[in-house]
Amino acid sequence: MAISAATLDLVATRADQGRRDRRIAQDVVDALTAEGFFRHFTPASYGGREGKPQDFFTDQIALAERDMSTAWAMGIIAVHSYQIALMDRRAQDEVFADGPDAMVSSSYNPVGAKVEVVDGGVMLSGRWGWSSGSLHCNWVLLGGIVPGEGHRTFLVPASDYRIEDTWHTMGLQGTGSNDVVIDTPVFVPDYRSHKQLDGFNGIHEQSNPVYDLPWAQTFIRVVNTSAIGAVRHAINLFRARINLGSTDTTKSSTDPDVLDRIARAAELAESSARTMIANFREMEAAGWKPALIDRVRYRYDAALVADRCIEAMELLMDVAGGRSVFAGNDLQNLWLDVRMARAHVANNPVGFARNYAKVLMGGENTDYFL
Repeated sequence: MAISAATLDLVATRADQGRRDRRIAQDVVDALTAEGFFRHFTPASYGGREGKPQDFFTDQIALAERDMSTAWAMGIIAVHSYQIALMDRRAQDEVFADGPDAMVSSSYNPVGAKVEVVDGGVMLSGRWGWSSGSLHCNWVLLGGIVPGEGHRTFLVPASDYRIEDTWHTMGLQGTGSNDVVIDTPVFVPDYRSHKQLDGFNGIHEQSNPVYDLPWAQTFIRVVNTSAIGAVRHAINLFRARINLGSTDTTKSSTDPDVLDRIARAAELAESSARTMIANFREMEAAGWKPALIDRVRYRYDAALVADRCIEAMELLMDVAGGRSVFAGNDLQNLWLDVRMARAHVANNPVGFARNYAKVLMGGENTDYFL
């Protein structure tokens, strides 16, 4: 699927509004719904497309070329249908009861969760941060640690939680990544949960082999791929303005330093995009069941994207001219958006580098979200 030019134009025109409102404009959400963006990973039995990851992330990059916040928040919401497809049929029936375009946010970090095992499920309460696009959603996926078992994701309806407005940030303002709070413990039946090891081992009941791909291989990409589109956006702005708005006459389209920086910035973004596409094509060639060493490598590749895109933005910002220092400058906004992406735990490559090197040297894998 390719998103229409009309929808992409709408995303671009609503970007400033989203930044001010700290949420994506509703007409953008409606347009993406009409495009089928949210049903890309939904099973065909519920009216979905059962699409390939590489096609989805190509669309996410296109969205980010117009507005990174839209690509980030809407991409995260849309990718959750993949995880829902791996869960118990009863959970799928509930989420897709109103159609294939389910709106589900998430916060997988279990640090604020309280989980008490009871008959048939758990009692869940706590606070979770960074739930992107949560104001648009009817469900949320929340991480928690089950005593004696480990990490599990819990699917909770909007009636059981509240959203606290905490999203006052330097970038990605439109993502509306507010806190999800459950003050009084709520019952979550076992069928509305997903064990981390089930995701790691690719356990599901779908017939399409695309769902054999471990769930985390899609999620780890959704929180960094939009940065690639943001760099493309910055280069487009640079091309339009390179000879304008600066009193420094060396900052022109013929300046060798400027040209060198543009080339290096573009290559940092485009090589990241090529790696992402190549990785998913390798996964497809492996029948969506890549070897563990490859899964570890894919995880590390994904974690490098934010750093590479920050490097690209730094190259451009150094020659962006005096006007780039003023609050609200569009290049500065993109620079801050990309830096915000780096704050996500999945975009810190250090731990993933160690794990990759350890596995390469014959050691044991210690990451089960890949």
